[in-house]
Amino acid sequence: MNFKAFTKYLKFTNHQRTGIFLLFGTIIILQAVYFFVDFTLLEKSFPENEQWMSLQSEIDAMKFTKSNEKPKVYSFNPNFITDYKGYKLGMSLQEIDRLLSFRKENKYVSSAKEFQEITKISDSLLNAISPLFKFPDWVQNKSGFKTERKEFVKKEFAKKEKIVVLDINQASQEDLVKIYGIGEALSIRILKQKEILGCFVSMEQMNDVWGLSPEVIYELNTHFKAVIPSTFKKIAINEAPLKELSQFSYFRYALAKQIVIYRSMNGNINNIEDLSKIKGFPVDKAKIISLYLEF
Repeated sequence: MNFKAFTKYLKFTNHQRTGIFLLFGTIIILQAVYFFVDFTLLEKSFPENEQWMSLQSEIDAMKFTKSNEKPKVYSFNPNFITDYKGYKLGMSLQEIDRLLSFRKENKYVSSAKEFQEITKISDSLLNAISPLFKFPDWVQNKSGFKTERKEFVKKEFAKKEKIVVLDINQASQEDLVKIYGIGEALSIRILKQKEILGCFVSMEQMNDVWGLSPEVIYELNTHFKAVIPSTFKKIAINEAPLKELSQFSYFRYALAKQIVIYRSMNGNINNIEDLSKIKGFPVDKAKIISLYLEF
């Protein structure tokens, strides 16, 4: 190997040596600064930030407390237990069916003991859910009522008024607010729904009015019935244009469009069964919808 040729690369001029020394000196100074100088910046204090952090701490504490809280359990009337409610309470399907069958006979349970006799639930389940039972006031005051029966029997029951059943389509707001549980807002909502539909064709439609409890719906069915007015104009399902069909409360635009397409491809729709074949048709409302249509 020719070392002479290699050594010529190690020869520097005075300016190059000076540059190299300056470079090494700069590196050494920077290293010293890096190791011995504290670069931590003093954090500026902002009162707004401290206030926000304090609020955030309170919010986090509230979230933690809320997450550890047990969900509130509300009292309910066991006569109106639904399938879902019964399932959440721990009742079996057979126990729920026994209660529903009993209620279909228009009968009511008036005590936890009677509830157990009807449903056949276990003692442990009864002890767990019976504290949540809330019966009407007349049930709670049943014992007191018996002691005063002789005093009030003539006044209260001698002149028992017969319930007058009115046409829901003729009912005014004053008629509706007489029902226990219906105030101004709910009465207006019922009348608005009637206006949108043109008329009610079945009392089952009360289930579609938002905000009506099962107890209120029961009272409505007791005091009202649905009578279709003779002047009511039904929708001609085979002739109505897309716009008219889409404005019908039980149809959406997409369903109305499918009905028009079905008519053009298959001819006239003869009955509600033909209509229920169309994709997206609300089969569960078929009986009610048929009363609005003319085939």
